[in-house]
Order: sequence, then C-alpha cells, then structure tokens
Amino acid sequence: MDDLTLVQKIVVWVIPVIFAITVHEVAHGWVAKLCGDKTAWMLGRLTLNPIKHIDPVGTILVPGLMLATTGFVFGWAKPVPVISRNLHHPKRDMALVAIAGPLANFLMALAWALFIRLAIFINITEYSMPMIYVGIAGIMINIVLGLLNLLPIPPLDGSRIVSWLLPAQWEHYYQYIERYGFFILIALMMTDVLGDILGAPIGYVKAFYFSLAGL
Repeated sequence: MDDLTLVQKIVVWVIPVIFAITVHEVAHGWVAKLCGDKTAWMLGRLTLNPIKHIDPVGTILVPGLMLATTGFVFGWAKPVPVISRNLHHPKRDMALVAIAGPLANFLMALAWALFIRLAIFINITEYSMPMIYVGIAGIMINIVLGLLNLLPIPPLDGSRIVSWLLPAQWEHYYQYIERYGFFILIALMMTDVLGDILGAPIGYVKAFYFSLAGL
C-alpha cells in the first residue's frame, strides 16, 4: 500500500479498523450474556453501531497517528463491561469471554480473505483493486488485534485465559500486574520487543490468510 496517498490509506483502513475493534468487543459482551452476565446487553453495547464503542484515543487518535507515521494501523475500542460475579462459572467463563474477542478477529480475517477472493473473481480493475486493498487491511488489522490480545499480559485477553489455568494463590499475584500492563506494553513497543514476539506469528498467520485469499 506504499503507493497510496494518506487520504487513500485512510479510506482503505477506516472500515476494517472500525469493524475489527467493534466486533471484538461485541463478541466479549455476547459470550458474557450467554454465560450469565447481561451488563453489556443492558448498556446497549451488544450492537455493531461503532458510536457505542468508540474510544477517542484508541479508535481515532492512535490509529490516525500510526497511519500517518508508519503506514500501518492499530487501535482499540472502549472495553465491554463484564461483571464476573454474574457469570455462571466466573473463572472459566471469564476465560471464554476473553477468547471470544480474538476468535472474532480471526473469523473476520477469514471473511476479508473471502472478500478478496470475490474481488479477484470480479476482475474489474476499478472495483477489484480497491476491494483487494481494503481486504488486505482487514486481514492485517484482525490478525494483529487477535494475536496481540492473546499475549498473557494483564489486562489483555490472554491473561484471562492464563488466570483460568493458574491455581487461586498464584492468580492473585498474576492479576496484580494488571495495573502496570499498559506501561509494559508501551515499553515492549518502544524497545521493539513486541515486534520480535509477534513478528513470526503474524507472518505465519498472514501467509495462511493470504493463501486463502488467493494472493
């Protein structure tokens, strides 16, 4: 996408980013509702209306700055509220709620791969090329969002899964890290350690989805 102007990149990325972060959060809330906690549903958060999920920093400022400076986009939405005590089996169900977000992203990446297949099938340059660009953006934002959230750093989704597997006495100390989680992520990003951790997995998953897309 290096040949695109900034305005063209914004047009290409805006829909995939909004869908990626919105569906991710809706998936959390939907599984929480199935497991007994209707908090997100009662607050009107089980909707694909992005206005309900927009975080000024994570949905607008950070993606905009990243697109302008790096050519790549990452972002997040307002977290869907989940009250663990309302869940049928709090520890297990929190893990199910957590995994729902990344799983939704990987399913969306599949949908974008099929979207690219459709664009190739149409084979009309003025329609196919924009569709392929948008599809590539859709695959990339979803696999990055999905894999990043699987990292076992509180409060990322992966930490909820690890908490489910840990004995109770260890879980308490593990979740104590949550107050420092954001700073840990920033440090990993600034030192390029995060890129080293996610680089290979992103490459393998990207190759898988691109092969499905026919690229």
